[in-house]
Amino acid sequence: MEDTSITLKENVSRGWLNGFIGVLIFSGSMPATRMAVTDLNPVFVTVARASIAGLLALAVLIIFKEKRPAKAMYIPLAIVALGAVIGFPLLSAMALQHITSAHSLVFLALLPIVTASFAVLRGGERPRPVFWLFSVMGSLLVIGYAIYQGLTASPIGDMLMLAGIVLCGLGYAEGARLSKTLGGWQVISWALVISLPIMLPIMFIYQPSSFSTVSTGAWLSLAYIALFSMFIGFIFWYRGLAQGGIASVGQLQLLQPFFGLGLAATLLHENVSLGMLGVTIGVILCVAGSKKFAK
Repeated sequence: MEDTSITLKENVSRGWLNGFIGVLIFSGSMPATRMAVTDLNPVFVTVARASIAGLLALAVLIIFKEKRPAKAMYIPLAIVALGAVIGFPLLSAMALQHITSAHSLVFLALLPIVTASFAVLRGGERPRPVFWLFSVMGSLLVIGYAIYQGLTASPIGDMLMLAGIVLCGLGYAEGARLSKTLGGWQVISWALVISLPIMLPIMFIYQPSSFSTVSTGAWLSLAYIALFSMFIGFIFWYRGLAQGGIASVGQLQLLQPFFGLGLAATLLHENVSLGMLGVTIGVILCVAGSKKFAK
């Protein structure tokens, strides 16, 4: 009995460690995307990251001789691909042509709330009313911040980020459901693979007319979001969720805006104002409150 308890604790500890590594990897996504779209078309960035990650995922699936998903899993996998592989990467890349990566991270703090909302809709859970109170408060903080900045700042960028967050939350929630039967890393792998027939041709269509005009930083940023944000990060993230529990390890997402703001200030030399940091902290507190009353 004691050995079983120790094993369980060790497994949970590994889950938190894997989840933390996943969050650290994801935290570099927005700054790296911001650097990539300075020289590359956002559509090309989206399809290229998905194509590179998809080819890598295909190789891993073949190496480990994974069986094909059941027919009933293809629609959920398509939803994961729509949200996590295509929707969020494309909309966020387009948004980052109008806003800074630091600005986008304020919206990223809403991702846990949106994911939980889709989990309620898809899973039939009934959280207490306090959960929705915190969710609304967090949303109002973000909307208020956007209004305070002035709608002329970039309403297009803000709307694109919000739409991307909604699609990403849908993809995360659907992926979490599917991972219970298919497996964590297998979900993102198959979602990437089924996207390949669409992504690869579009990548060649939107490739730069001249590669010499693209900076080394843009290429390295594309490589990062393709290999780490789109594939490797998900391996650690889903493994952490499976080992430590989705509800508990999922709270590590709340650290992502902090890490992202630090990277934006360090690598891109973007201005992280006290107001922006304050709003992010407020949103994180609201997300933490909603998570507490999610069940």
